[in-house]
Amino acid sequence: MSSPHSDAPSDHPAISPWLTLLLATACGLIAANLYYGQPLAGPISAELGMSPAAAGLIVTLTQIGYGLGLLLIVPLGDLFENHRLILTVIFAGAAALLAAGLVTHPLPFLAAALFIGLGSVAVQILVPYAAHMAPEAARGKVVGNVVSGLMLGIMLARPVSSFIAQFSSWHVVFYLSSAAMIALMIVLALALPKRVPASKLTYRHLLSSMGRLAVTTPILQRRALYQACMFGAFSVFWTTTPLLLAGPEFGLSQGGIALFALAGVAGAIAAPIAGRWADRGLTRPATVFAMLLVSASFLMTHLAPHGSTLALGLLTAAAILLDFGVTTNLVLGQRAIFSLGPEYRNRLNGLYMATFFAGGAIGSAVGGWAFAHGGWWLTSWIGFALPALALLYFTTEKRAVLVPAT
Repeated sequence: MSSPHSDAPSDHPAISPWLTLLLATACGLIAANLYYGQPLAGPISAELGMSPAAAGLIVTLTQIGYGLGLLLIVPLGDLFENHRLILTVIFAGAAALLAAGLVTHPLPFLAAALFIGLGSVAVQILVPYAAHMAPEAARGKVVGNVVSGLMLGIMLARPVSSFIAQFSSWHVVFYLSSAAMIALMIVLALALPKRVPASKLTYRHLLSSMGRLAVTTPILQRRALYQACMFGAFSVFWTTTPLLLAGPEFGLSQGGIALFALAGVAGAIAAPIAGRWADRGLTRPATVFAMLLVSASFLMTHLAPHGSTLALGLLTAAAILLDFGVTTNLVLGQRAIFSLGPEYRNRLNGLYMATFFAGGAIGSAVGGWAFAHGGWWLTSWIGFALPALALLYFTTEKRAVLVPAT
């Protein structure tokens, strides 16, 4: 195993392509755990005897667990040796996944769903870990490559779980994912270099310091709010397009909707591209480009009458462009906050992710309400407005804000 890294100033050697690929793969496998249960909520709730109203808790509790983990577990990466912390959190997630496959009653399953969310925050310890291992000149490239794996995991999780459940059962989805986590733990235990943070804070002081970071770090504030708007638009789109496509105008089957969801995977190519743009000092124009792209993706869905082949093609193109823009802005934001210093990267990342994750949750709720009351017309204009508001806020940013001293 490689020798331990610390937070002492040094010129980091270039991270190997093999380690970058491993981190990207790990992020994808772990992030997918958050989304396996979404298309399975119906059969899970029916088998466990849950009411239709309670079925939504399957997804909600996983999201709550993830949100809590972002604020309570991810910051520990600034306090404890990262290699051991990552393995511990993944193990907790593996145990929760196994429990979810084994239980036969609603309450134990919902408890397992909460801990699946908590265990999935290992992905947000791995991303700043990758940033630490990368040299400054290539940090955006490395973060972008790792995040591309994360985005692939998110986009592939739903169709993969649907496919497995169709040919076996929802229990098998959780068994296979738990086994994948155990295998991943073994590989990471052998391959990951240790990273020892320099911080000597207590856990209580670590958490209290997050409040100070939130109110005294302009880069974090802005990048988190930009991405909250972008991810809100992302959630508006992906919450409502399955309803639109299943409706009378398009009339797609669940299989057709799953194929449509796969189109969004193409947007994951944005992550390494965005990282390279950031390394070249192009964060500002790339941010504007990303925001315009997401707004335009909603506008283009109005260029043809719904139900036509052209409209379906435009909606598919919009999905790709939207995912490209949201992923681009995600990587630009992480590259910016990771440049502030290694000693609080995990805390900054936890705050960043928690903020825009909240934006996504609001987007899902607003999107569902808008589609129920105003159809796609109202929904799409809300989706358009969110990145437009982010762009308007971006115009008030002073140039120095986005270029931290390193």
